[in-house]
Amino acid sequence: MSNQKVIVVGAGVIGCATAYLLARHGFAVTVIEAEPGPGLMTSYANGAQLSYSYVEPLASPATLKKLPSLLLDPQSPLRFRVTGEWAQIVWGFKFIRACTQAHVKFATKALLGLSFLSRNELELAIERDRLSFDYSQPGKLVIYNTPEAIEVAKKQMEFQRTLGCQQTLLSTHECLEREPALENYQSYMAGGVWTPGDAVGDAKKLCDDLVRHSTRMGATFRYLSNVENFIVQRDRIQAAVLESGERLEADYFVLASGNGAASLGKKLGLSLPVYPLKGYSLSLTLRAPAKAPQVSVTDLRRKIVYACLGNKLRVAGMAELVGYDWSVSEKKLQFLMQCTEETFPGACDFHTDIAPWVGLRPVTPTSLPMIGPARFTNFLLNVGHGSLGFTLALGSARLIVAYLNKQTALIAQQGWSFKP
Repeated sequence: MSNQKVIVVGAGVIGCATAYLLARHGFAVTVIEAEPGPGLMTSYANGAQLSYSYVEPLASPATLKKLPSLLLDPQSPLRFRVTGEWAQIVWGFKFIRACTQAHVKFATKALLGLSFLSRNELELAIERDRLSFDYSQPGKLVIYNTPEAIEVAKKQMEFQRTLGCQQTLLSTHECLEREPALENYQSYMAGGVWTPGDAVGDAKKLCDDLVRHSTRMGATFRYLSNVENFIVQRDRIQAAVLESGERLEADYFVLASGNGAASLGKKLGLSLPVYPLKGYSLSLTLRAPAKAPQVSVTDLRRKIVYACLGNKLRVAGMAELVGYDWSVSEKKLQFLMQCTEETFPGACDFHTDIAPWVGLRPVTPTSLPMIGPARFTNFLLNVGHGSLGFTLALGSARLIVAYLNKQTALIAQQGWSFKP
């Protein structure tokens, strides 16, 4: 146990998980958050899937091959708009450089290890503190629309089996047996991959519960507080400086501010390749629950995910590299509703309380988050998780605790590289 002081910058799901495990291990934690509460930005209404076995990086030969057609297709789930920002250009070049099969294997192995650690830590937290965030473990079905896509999925599945994944390749008929609600969509299905261990939950509610238990264990959360800069003394961070001018000292500082990490890192001389990938979601009230999916579903053709949370169906998708653009596209929301009705006709109410949301996922070109020390002896990163923040949150937090507690065996076992 430790009574060392740690300041965590950011109260999204990554920051809240970090605070929770640090407090659990005896650290005196203060979390600084610019918003009026936890989980109000990227974590607020994400895809709700805890996809422990689906961590293949976006940067791959397959993505690179399809990139021209994806970018030119107006209905493409992937969109790119040149903003003129140097950060976007650099990110793009690094992304293209990472589109190799060697990188896919390396990143998949690293991310699977981290996701399995995260699953274990979350299950421990649920058992220990009875966390309540609409959590369930219905399993996940990924559906593919062509035999070629099935072949690609089969190769990835075989590789992931060597790393401990339990997945099954299903025919279209077997997909419908697993999820009868897809009956009206079967003409677009060539088969699927079933993963029994994947789960769903509400990331915002998880943030709220982690804050509640962290506070009970002595952590402090300061909202509407912006970290403006840091005071550096030789090779250490001495204090975080808020916009108000207040200085907060600590033994360690953890940067978990998602999309804000790049600008804060720059003030410390760090060039962090974190750039936003815009996505959309709807939380639709179920009109006919029997027509809604009972398992977590991913439609790979449209890059859309579906997950039931209580009496709601969370529908999420799109990946737009368009800069720090928080605007809501009605056309994109209409597209999500159209896809939902085509896939699960009659399941949802599209007229009342559709709860549209836009989020910017902080992603690195390699899809590998940056976790661990950077430049200063008491400064750690926990950023760049992209669309996997919810899935990787508890595992990433556990690595931060392992580093501070000098648990080298755990770090070595994970094989995680503490390099930005």
